[in-house]
Amino acid sequence: MLQRAEPMDLETRLLIVDDDPGIRELTAAFLNQHGYRVDTAADGPAMRAALQRERYALVVLDVMMPGEDGLTILRSLDRAASPAVIIMSVIGQEVDRIVGLEMGADDYIAKPANPRELLARIRSVLRRGHVNITHPAKPARSWRCFAGWRLDPLGRELIDPDDIIIHLSDGEFRLLLALVEHPRRVLTRDQLLDLSRGANAEHFDRAIDVQVSRLRKKMHRDGIEDSIRTVRNEGYMLTAEVTVR
Repeated sequence: MLQRAEPMDLETRLLIVDDDPGIRELTAAFLNQHGYRVDTAADGPAMRAALQRERYALVVLDVMMPGEDGLTILRSLDRAASPAVIIMSVIGQEVDRIVGLEMGADDYIAKPANPRELLARIRSVLRRGHVNITHPAKPARSWRCFAGWRLDPLGRELIDPDDIIIHLSDGEFRLLLALVEHPRRVLTRDQLLDLSRGANAEHFDRAIDVQVSRLRKKMHRDGIEDSIRTVRNEGYMLTAEVTVR
């Protein structure tokens, strides 16, 4: 059942998803005091109902919940259309954090979460996404073109040389955009993590390697050279020239 925090005349709306009512109430109250409108949900069904009723800038999603866990819920979301997601996982559960990031989570925080750290991570994710729910900006659409491919940073679309839309997860899109914005330049795994996840992200080399592998599979075309090159002992590089139009 959806539980609504005290209403405030504010623009940015958040959703806290946690099966612990105490954590939900305390977290909502703290974020409410710092200028956010906050709703809470106890499980996946309540979260989906809330997403249908309201437009949220960001969801804070607990991983360890009975029944449908947070990673299952995250996997079911359309990351291109859903709000930003910060996952909360128990301290020491590194696998949950890695899998969550690979599945498109924008950030994570260890649980029990320090409220001020959570607030800082929320602000960081919203700044990275330039979120403005009430008055969204409408900048002109521009494409990043390379080797016959077209990437739209605003519409978050990737179109192949045959004019077919290629669906990317949020993590895959952010990684490709980082490479496209720095063409013909070797980017280390640490740099790619900072560019695609933010400076607060912990450095998991495997997460970048997995995302690159998935990108290559989705972008593989017979007769077309792989544009993402592995530079041994250094990182990755987009080899193609990039033009903006």
